[in-house]
Amino acid sequence: MTRKGKAGRPLAQPARQPGAFHTPRKRLGQHFLNDSRALDAIVQALGPLEGKTVIEIGPGRGALTDKLVERASRVIAVELDRDLAASLRVQHALHPHVQIVEADVLDVSLGELAGGPYVLAGNVPYYITTPILFHALTPPRADLAVYLVQREVADRMGAAPGSKIYGALSVNLQAFADVTFIREVGARSFTPPPKVESAIVRVIPRAQAHVEPELEAPFRSLVIGAFGLRRKQMLRVLRTLTPLDATACETVLRDCDIDPMARPETLPHEAFARLTLALAQLGVTLRGS
Repeated sequence: MTRKGKAGRPLAQPARQPGAFHTPRKRLGQHFLNDSRALDAIVQALGPLEGKTVIEIGPGRGALTDKLVERASRVIAVELDRDLAASLRVQHALHPHVQIVEADVLDVSLGELAGGPYVLAGNVPYYITTPILFHALTPPRADLAVYLVQREVADRMGAAPGSKIYGALSVNLQAFADVTFIREVGARSFTPPPKVESAIVRVIPRAQAHVEPELEAPFRSLVIGAFGLRRKQMLRVLRTLTPLDATACETVLRDCDIDPMARPETLPHEAFARLTLALAQLGVTLRGS
């Protein structure tokens, strides 16, 4: 029934935002952020956006997109869900500086999509967080990235060597970027609420990465392989991952200032960078590479 005012005229109905009644799809890990303070924190962490291109990963219903559109010179939103992508196109039909890309972000070259310098933001689906973080490190990287991720992942991203949560993700990120924890975001800030807490994290690429571009792939393979054997000593790790014998492995490790008896979880990313370079100079590749 239509509500009417005193004069019998129909009252104006509140505008419905396209996609506002979209049913979250569990298979896509959809949890829509609806907390204005958290949204503002993401925008603030991105810094001044005037004259900049922003790529947004997983815009969903467009709550963050709306804020970015007001501030950035260009907004590119990458959305996998066909219905949400269609809704966003309707919502921003009058905004020529907004581009909606219906695609899996893992299939998109972010640097090519931006066509120049860009910053990155997104509410990253929890079930593919790590692949997206690694994908976003593919050159040309964003000048700055701000992610909304599971709190546990945020802690791992900035974890220190020797801590229980320090791992391959920590090393692979910290070798290329500085990671800053911004703030926690509670489950009630989402629709539907996830079963875990979340956090906003800022990632700024280092002006000088500790790994040369041509060694990035072997570096990641070495780190992932080493942490797959995280309870083993580095001498055993290197013997398992390479065709080198025990004597050669010990020599390489000591030349890299790595204790052969140390375990991967105690080594900083600089140590893995030195080891990657040493193996490359010797022409040694990892087994299975």
